[in-house]
Amino acid sequence: MGFLEELKALVPGRVLTKEAELAPYESDALTAYRRRPLAVVLPERKEEVVAVVRLCHRHGVPFVARGSGTSLSGGSLPVEGGIVLALNRMNRILRLDPKARIAVVEPGVVNLEVSKQAVPFGLLYAPDPSSQPVSTIGGNVAFNSGGAHCLKYGMTANHVLGLEIVTPQGEVVRLGGEGLEGVGPDLHGFFVGTEGLLGVALEITLRLLPRPEAYHTLLAAYDSLERAGEAVSLVIRAGLLPGAMEIMDRLSIEAAEKAVRAGYPQAEALLIVELEGPKEEVAEEARVLHGVIQESGAYEVRVARSEAERQAIWKGRKAAFSAVGRLSPDYIVQDGVVPRSRLGEALREIQRLSQVYGLRVANVFHAGDGNLHPLVLYDGKRPGELERAEELAGEILRLCVRLGGSLTGEHGIGVEKKAYMPEMFAPEDLLAMERVKAALDPKGLANRGKVLPEEVHA
Repeated sequence: MGFLEELKALVPGRVLTKEAELAPYESDALTAYRRRPLAVVLPERKEEVVAVVRLCHRHGVPFVARGSGTSLSGGSLPVEGGIVLALNRMNRILRLDPKARIAVVEPGVVNLEVSKQAVPFGLLYAPDPSSQPVSTIGGNVAFNSGGAHCLKYGMTANHVLGLEIVTPQGEVVRLGGEGLEGVGPDLHGFFVGTEGLLGVALEITLRLLPRPEAYHTLLAAYDSLERAGEAVSLVIRAGLLPGAMEIMDRLSIEAAEKAVRAGYPQAEALLIVELEGPKEEVAEEARVLHGVIQESGAYEVRVARSEAERQAIWKGRKAAFSAVGRLSPDYIVQDGVVPRSRLGEALREIQRLSQVYGLRVANVFHAGDGNLHPLVLYDGKRPGELERAEELAGEILRLCVRLGGSLTGEHGIGVEKKAYMPEMFAPEDLLAMERVKAALDPKGLANRGKVLPEEVHA
């Protein structure tokens, strides 16, 4: 019996092989890259995932785990001749314990669904990427997703307490547990953010937090992107730690207005600051914040007076990525990080590079932790424009590393950025990563071709 026949016997009726069935899985949200897999498997139970991984190991067939396919770095791009493990049907919240403040979930559970189920208990799941209504917890774990509120609450790694995984060789392993204090190496923390290179998460234990008693959401308009960036440093210097600080430039504001009619003022840049916590604490911090924003040169300031107004402010920000599609037929989303103190410098240089390359760049980013998301707009039907856009995106990544930052904040390396890994890591560092990968996946089956550059020489 051949590989496909065995696969179909393991997961009867849920193996896709027809051309039309495979087409939706050819790419993720980075649509510039496309590959057709040999097959797509739709497991419904973790035992099926384990059986399929073991079959792949026996036959030497590469596999890629995929949730909703919202990766912006080609992280869930199929491998030719390999299979896709589409985990969306594994979407059950297995246990929600309000006393222990944990949720045990399958990898296909949608991020926002965890908070929805936690609301009756006064709890929430803090990581909130823009793809929150559709991205899955498994994908969030793979890429260590953050979101608007990562400044105060951290990334996915700060909220995963334990994991059950299947390694590329088919061994089922439990990492971490259900408590905040662990014993021994932080293996579950090590697994988060490895982009599927070290195995597939079968069950994930998440930390839940109490919902804030009060919010204070402020929107400030500026006449320059640089001035908005400088305002972020002023807020932090004042001793404030907001739940979120986000910046949108003129292009992303225009796109969001067309898409969701958020009611934003016309501006070169908008800064969104959200304070949250006990009522008395938020009230005192709000007083300090308004003084800082006045000092920063904002020419219009709005404060959400109701939950509806707060949601309207966030609706525009959350819609910004997809909304930019109204301004350009194609765009590349970048994800570099710069030190917060060098935000203004980075934004100035991005504007200069935009003019040099003759391509528009829309900027929307997590300003509080310096996580930039410049969107390079291009038309793929124009000869050479994709290549020019990729070159500009690469220059932005080099800029981030040069300023003391990182190639990625939360979107991962995937296929898009792996050629830039030597810009940030020494050959010895990359060889160490390869040794870890080889130890756990000697056949190189799990998410082959991602993250690590093709050749590394010490």
